[in-house]
Amino acid sequence: MTADPVAPAAPPSLWRSVGSTAIMKVLVMGTSGVLGILTSRMILSHFGIDAYAQYGLLASLPALLPFADLGIAAVVFNVIAGSADPRTDDTVHRTIVTAFRILLISGPVIIAVAVVISLLQLWPALLGQGLMPDGGSTVLICAVIFGCGLPLTVGQRILVGLGRNGTQVAAQAVVAPFIFLCVLVAVWLGLPVGNDLAVLSYVGAALVSIICLVISGRLISPMLTRSIRDIPRIRAVPKLPVIAVVGPMLVQMIILPVATQMDRILLSNFAGSDDLAQYNLGSQLFGIALQTISAAGLALWPIYAKARSSDHIRSPLRPSAMFMVGGLVIAVIMALLSPLLVRFVSSGQLHLGLSLVLAFVVLVSVQAAKYPLGMYMTDERGLRFQVIPIMILLPLNIGLSIVLIRWIGAAGPVWAGATSALLCQVLPNLWYVTKDLNRRRAAARAGTAGTAPSELLE
Repeated sequence: MTADPVAPAAPPSLWRSVGSTAIMKVLVMGTSGVLGILTSRMILSHFGIDAYAQYGLLASLPALLPFADLGIAAVVFNVIAGSADPRTDDTVHRTIVTAFRILLISGPVIIAVAVVISLLQLWPALLGQGLMPDGGSTVLICAVIFGCGLPLTVGQRILVGLGRNGTQVAAQAVVAPFIFLCVLVAVWLGLPVGNDLAVLSYVGAALVSIICLVISGRLISPMLTRSIRDIPRIRAVPKLPVIAVVGPMLVQMIILPVATQMDRILLSNFAGSDDLAQYNLGSQLFGIALQTISAAGLALWPIYAKARSSDHIRSPLRPSAMFMVGGLVIAVIMALLSPLLVRFVSSGQLHLGLSLVLAFVVLVSVQAAKYPLGMYMTDERGLRFQVIPIMILLPLNIGLSIVLIRWIGAAGPVWAGATSALLCQVLPNLWYVTKDLNRRRAAARAGTAGTAPSELLE
């Protein structure tokens, strides 16, 4: 078998980028995890299970709205990662301007929808029993902060595209201390803010966006300030045609959160506050593993995008296997520590059943295996392929969650999420990646590629 020819320039080290991001995420999550546990203990002790259940429910709502940027993040990642010099590249300029324009429309639309829902008093019907009696006003405040902060998230997209995902992960270190200190002050002063605790997480997220925007502006100076100045100059700086990438990405970003992040809403509607609180606690503990894997996985996006732009073939198969093993190890460690952590956090008020713990271990492993495959498939063809399996995932996950919630309670949506992700993401993506690698290798050997790519095995 003939070896693939070697390209002149090698792309950046995959494992160095992933490793540095993962280490930074572990450090941030370590600090945030300890503070988060202490914060949860204060909330449960001083404000009760209902306040803790609503806090987790509302704090998770942004995970249902990643489509708020209408898929423009994918374009920002790919364009900046493939640029030789983002500080002067005209395509980068038009991309950033387009991103700001889209988010400046999307944010107010989200606020308007939230206002209408609040006026119609539909929040209890939408969010279920996990919402406290006066929780509707809290949801509206959270939505306003989220909508206003949405344009600021351009900075995070720029950092990921630059391969500086570790930097935006480090910026997240401000959130947990901010929330902890606010809750501590509220407890110390005896303030009755149990209904409004979720607002703190939205303010914390906005702080992260501001920090990332400032850092990214300095890294690509003067591109960011120039782009902000050109936002209203619609004729002079026309929008970038982005529908080929944004279209399939937007479909995914609408469907995936509905399918995989509705666990709390389903539990709130089909179970109750106790099951929701158990899920919140399990999700918080195993979220340390999931968020570390997610951050490390996202660091792969610019690596695969840059490899495509320089005609390198970079296989995600070995990284996928290693991610899965790493995810399993981390999840098992969390499972072994969970009885002690749960006892400390809830002071004996809650416990996590064996089925719930095992479900999270499986979910973490499946999600870990998915990331390298998905990050490889971020070109137009790969994004388009993922649409149909994800459309199948939606009814499968929700239907299975409802059935399993009624059978095994809090563990139900976790098992459903792991099963649907395996069947509708990992296995189809594995098939596509294998086929695409074979096609690209054959094209390289036949000399049909513009620049003969090389496969880098890491």
